[in-house]
Amino acid sequence: MVRRATETELQDLQLLVDRLQTAHTRDSVTLRFKDGRMEHGFVTFVPRLGSGRIIDVERKFSLDYNIHDLAAVDL
Repeated sequence: MVRRATETELQDLQLLVDRLQTAHTRDSVTLRFKDGRMEHGFVTFVPRLGSGRIIDVERKFSLDYNIHDLAAVDL
């Protein structure tokens, strides 16, 4: 059975989507994950799939993420 999302949860997701769509034009963004991790770098985001990738060129590191794993996007 699937639980219906609350209005607050939907607003939080919409805020993350809006920030991620703005973030893909920035040089550096910080993604904060619900499990406490923080990653810095360039981001890509596909709204239709709700997923993307953060790329840290200096560390030669990239990570795929899902919007449901994010707590915040710092521009």
